Amino acid sequence: MIEDSGTIDEFLARHAGDVEEAVREAAAREIMPRWRRLAEHEVDRKSGPHDLVTDADRKAELYLTKTLAALLPGSVVVGEEAVHANPASYEAIRGDAPVWIVDPVDGTRPFVHGDTGFCTLVALARGGVLHASWTYAPARDQLATAVRGQGAFLDGERLHAGPPEAGRALRVATSHPDYTTEEQKRALLGLWTEGLAPRSCGSAGLEYLSIARGDLDAVAFSWEAAWDHAAGLLLVEEAGGAHLTRAGEPFRITGGNTLPFTAARDTATARRVARLLSDGA
Repeated sequence: MIEDSGTIDEFLARHAGDVEEAVREAAAREIMPRWRRLAEHEVDRKSGPHDLVTDADRKAELYLTKTLAALLPGSVVVGEEAVHANPASYEAIRGDAPVWIVDPVDGTRPFVHGDTGFCTLVALARGGVLHASWTYAPARDQLATAVRGQGAFLDGERLHAGPPEAGRALRVATSHPDYTTEEQKRALLGLWTEGLAPRSCGSAGLEYLSIARGDLDAVAFSWEAAWDHAAGLLLVEEAGGAHLTRAGEPFRITGGNTLPFTAARDTATARRVARLLSDGA
């Protein structure tokens, strides 16, 4: 059993490459062979018509669950599809064991439609602290990684988000208003103001990558499912960015956040967007 963060750091020093290999292999085995080849019976709906799941999601998560748990004895896996089947399993994020947080196909709708805007997200955390993350976009052949205190990288090149360009409207990707509460909808409407250029978000993982690369200034999201955010939040942090809830507090992967929240290229931008969200509500 892993007993402290130092041991997690030692694990990452030895096995970060093995995790990367597992993520790539899950995509090669279970995701890419089904991309643009999905049969009708391989696509299901969960909570509604826009909440899709495919055989690629399920099988990739099973592969990652088995492989990652074996790499780190004593760890547990919290995956989107397993939590859908057993909501109580989400509580492991709040436990003492190291936890792998897995979204096998983030951006299932683009995946189903044959677009390239999807990715596999894996993060390693313990006690609510993120230690490492992997964001893999197989159709674009891009892999972004982050280890706490060691920086963020895309295909081996270090990422620096940097501040937004002075004088240009902030580019912000947001949750769609149709999938929010009335209070959250009012908060998000606070972003429709002079100096901001909001748009609906795509894959959360790829939006976080865009922030880390400096191609997007901020996101504003109204849900807190850890598998959508954990990998990207660490990637943004390690690229020099920041994240805040509408209450002005850092986002917690263990839950209980005041939503919506934002992640941004730098602290000043995060504060600006969080303030607009607070004023809008």
